[in-house]
Amino acid sequence: MDEPGEIGRRVQRMRVERGLTQKQLAHPSYTSAYVSTLESGKVRPSETALRFLAGRLGTSYEELATGRPAHLATELRLALTDAQRTLATGAAEEAAVRYRGLLAEAEELGLVPEQAQARLGLGECALESGELPAAIRHFEEAERLLADEPLPRRARPLRGRAVAHLLAGELRYACYLLESAIDELGASGLADPDALVLLHAAVIGPYMDMGAHARAAHSAELALALAPQVSDPALVAGMHRQVARTFLAEGRMADADVSLAKAQAIYSHLQLSTDLAHCHWMRGYVLAQNGELGSAERELRTARDMLSARRAGLYTAQVEVELADVLRRLGRHEEAAGLLAALLELGNSHGAVHAGGAHRLLGLMAEERGETESAEEHYVQALALLERSGATGDLADLCRLLGDLLRRAGRVEAAMDAYRTGLGHRAAPGTTTLGPAPPAGFRPARVSGSRWDADPAE
Repeated sequence: MDEPGEIGRRVQRMRVERGLTQKQLAHPSYTSAYVSTLESGKVRPSETALRFLAGRLGTSYEELATGRPAHLATELRLALTDAQRTLATGAAEEAAVRYRGLLAEAEELGLVPEQAQARLGLGECALESGELPAAIRHFEEAERLLADEPLPRRARPLRGRAVAHLLAGELRYACYLLESAIDELGASGLADPDALVLLHAAVIGPYMDMGAHARAAHSAELALALAPQVSDPALVAGMHRQVARTFLAEGRMADADVSLAKAQAIYSHLQLSTDLAHCHWMRGYVLAQNGELGSAERELRTARDMLSARRAGLYTAQVEVELADVLRRLGRHEEAAGLLAALLELGNSHGAVHAGGAHRLLGLMAEERGETESAEEHYVQALALLERSGATGDLADLCRLLGDLLRRAGRVEAAMDAYRTGLGHRAAPGTTTLGPAPPAGFRPARVSGSRWDADPAE
C-alpha cells in the first residue's frame, strides 16, 4: 500500500473524474469529513475503508491502494502460468528467458508474490539445465520474498533448494532442510496435505542414497496416506515416482512398476515431458534390477533422448550412468566407457554422486580387463567424491570392491582397512548405481596404510 498522501490524491482525482462530492462518495458508511481527511493525506485508510471507496469509485482495491490497474497483475499471473507450461513442455532455456522478463515486470510493479513465482520458475529452469548454484540462489530469493507467508506457501522453493543441494551431492543438508520443514509444519499445526506430500516425496531420494531405508519407507507411507487429499495431479505423480524407490529397496519390483505406471499415465496426460522422461529412467532401473537388460536399455535410451532434446544436461548425464552399467553388464564395455567419459567432467560441484558412480563403473571395467592399478585409481576417485555426500550405500559398495581388489593383489592389510571403512554402511537395490547389492553390514572410518589414504580435497 502506498503512503497516505499518495492514496489521498488518488482518491480525490478519481472522485473528481467521476463527478462525485465527498458526501456522495462517503455515503452510506462514512462521513464527508472522513473523506476530506483521507484526501488530504492526514489519515491512513484501513483495508475495509479502501475496499468500500474502491467499490463506490468503480475501481479495484489494488488500484486504489497502489495505483496499479488490477488487470496488470492478472495478466502477469497468466503469463507466469504460460511460462510454467513452456518449462513443462519445451526447453528450459526458452522458459528461463520468459521468466526473466516476467520477473523484471513484477519488480517494476512491486508485485511480491509474482516475483517469488518467477524466481521459483527460474530455479526450476536452472535445475533442469544443471546450473545448481544459480538454482539455489533463485530458490533462496523466492523464500526470502515469501518470508512472511505461512510455511505451505514456502514449501516449493524450499523443496527446490533441497533438490539442488541433493544433486550437488550434499545429501545430509538436503535432508536437514526437508526434515526441518516437515517438523515445522507439524509443530505449527499447518497440516497442509499438498505441502506435506511435496516434502515427504522429496526427502525419499536423499534418505535412499544415505541408506536410511526405514526413514524413506516411513515418508513414503505418509505420502501415500495423504495422496487422496491432494488436488494437484502432477504432485501425486511425483509422489508415486519417489515411492517406487522404497518398493525397490524392499525387493517389491511389481509394486514399484505399478507406482511408476501411475506416475507415467499422469505425466503423459499432462504432457510433462521432463517428468515423463524420469519415469522412463526409473522403469529402466527397475528392469535392470530384475535382470531384463534389453528392456532396461530401451527405457534408459528413451529417457536419455527425451532429456537431451530438452537440453537437460545434468539429468541426461545421470541417466547415462545407469545406461552405461546396463551396457557393461551386456558386455559392451567400449560403448559404456564412451558414455561415462562425458559425465566425469561434471566433477564434485555438479552431480558428485553420479560422477562417483561413473568412476565405480570404470573401475569395474578396468578390473575385468585385468588393469588393477587403473581400477584402484577409479575406486579411490569415487570414494573422494562420495565421502562428502554421505551416499551410504554407494560408499559401502565401493569399500567392498576396493577391499576385494586389494586382497586379490596380496595387500591384505590395506584390504582390511577398506573393509573396516565400509563397516556400518548398508547397500541395497535402490541406491544411485545399478548392479547387484553388496553384502549388508558396512560407517566410514578413516582409511590408512595405503596409497589411497589421501584427503578427498587434495
